[in-house]
Amino acid sequence: MGVVSIKELLEAGVHFGHQTNRWNPKMKKFLFGERNGIYIIDLQQTLARMEQAYAFVRDTVAAGQSVLFVGTKRQAAEILQEEALRANMFFVNQRWLGGMLTNFQTIRKSIDKMKKMELKLADPSQYGLKKKEIMKMQKEIVKLQKYLSGIKDMRGVPGAVFVLDTRIEHLAVQEAKRLEIPMIAILDSNCDPDHITYPIPGNDDAIRSIKLITSLIANACIEGAHLRTQRDEAEFKPVPPAGDKAAAVTLASAPAV
Repeated sequence: MGVVSIKELLEAGVHFGHQTNRWNPKMKKFLFGERNGIYIIDLQQTLARMEQAYAFVRDTVAAGQSVLFVGTKRQAAEILQEEALRANMFFVNQRWLGGMLTNFQTIRKSIDKMKKMELKLADPSQYGLKKKEIMKMQKEIVKLQKYLSGIKDMRGVPGAVFVLDTRIEHLAVQEAKRLEIPMIAILDSNCDPDHITYPIPGNDDAIRSIKLITSLIANACIEGAHLRTQRDEAEFKPVPPAGDKAAAVTLASAPAV
């Protein structure tokens, strides 16, 4: 059984593209046709591409790498955060700060600063903070948390980036391209498929479409994490407990001092 069906894609409105006067000719190969001035996306291709993207994400996470979810448009921000957290992955859903990938070490310094401030604000008296200092720190930390909370535990660049809207998230796409990080993205009829490793042709505006595709990527992450756990458990070799016969033999055969 596949990860999703044509019926589910139809019910979520994944097949609805943009008006015919708003399109990117590079997306022509992913389009089924036109109806009432709106492009219809070929769901057979969406299905096939979704299967490919799912397998890639699953295998990436199974190999021990992470996936960064990126989507800052208003109607998608909450969905993206929920699904990324469900998958135990990282996310950016407010604003892409330049250098989040290409200058990650600098971003990491801001994250470390935020964590130190969180620690101090958790127990201000221990650090001898005065009321004025607390208020200043609280104001600063709100801004940092807004933009960095979704990546605060990310120690390095991810193994893949999932993008909801490549037009809006063009900075993220450029940075991932520069670092040669594989990208998975929902591509509407007005998007540019160039440089997207795993394109998923589909409606990137409708809530139900965004929710369905993002949840499938999250499911792939969860399955990959499960496979990794199974592999680690299979490879795990426990240390013999104290009093083990093998250990006793080793001790008995040891030369006298």
